[in-house]
Amino acid sequence: MLDYLYDGTFEGLLTCVHHHYYTDRASGIFRGEYYQSNMLGGFMEVETDPHKAAVVYEAVERKISSYDLKRVYRAFLSEEDNKEMKILRYLVLGFREGGRISMLHGNPVVFDLQQAEYKVTREVDRMLGLLRFSAVKGGILYSAIEPDNDILELIAGHFCDRLKNDPFIVHDLKRKKALIAYRRQWYISAFEEKDTPEAAEDEIKYRRLWKSYFENIAIKERTNPRCQKNFMPVRYWKHLTEFTTEKG
Repeated sequence: MLDYLYDGTFEGLLTCVHHHYYTDRASGIFRGEYYQSNMLGGFMEVETDPHKAAVVYEAVERKISSYDLKRVYRAFLSEEDNKEMKILRYLVLGFREGGRISMLHGNPVVFDLQQAEYKVTREVDRMLGLLRFSAVKGGILYSAIEPDNDILELIAGHFCDRLKNDPFIVHDLKRKKALIAYRRQWYISAFEEKDTPEAAEDEIKYRRLWKSYFENIAIKERTNPRCQKNFMPVRYWKHLTEFTTEKG
């Protein structure tokens, strides 16, 4: 058995799955930069192979289901500990059980993957309602977020439909990359905080208007902080206009 080290991409993970079947069974799958070797077993640095990845991709779609392929990818986008081995175990079971695997809710292998997927889909649902855009120079809409999971591409379609003719940037500060879109075309690129465009001249005024509206429509007697925190977790507040303190 071997520990496989990969580059952190989905194609790299699928290449490791291929090696699990055709080279040696995986005792673990780790991103190379985070790996700490141990004295008990060997490891192999896996170079991402598009052909091997495609073989596994097509096998999952054909022998399990396209639904499970998407489920595995959503789990991959999570920050769940040991997600790579949870995905591998799910695929091994899926190749044995076929499309019925998604119905095996009592199986611990299925449960583990469901939990990873759920964390991603729940955060996507929250972010669709909590993401706030600001106007920046150049007529672009900009939003900074720090999600727990790597969800940029999962929210792209929603905001492309919502902002059909407006160029926009959704900046994942945590992962130093951004969703960049215009007229329903989008891509994801490396993006540093220093690359953030300057606010448009009227932006501070609009933020103050929004905060005033937010404060004045609230019914103080019905304020429920616990309920508010359930729907709007505190870790997201620093990027919400209504909770930030404006300067200038």
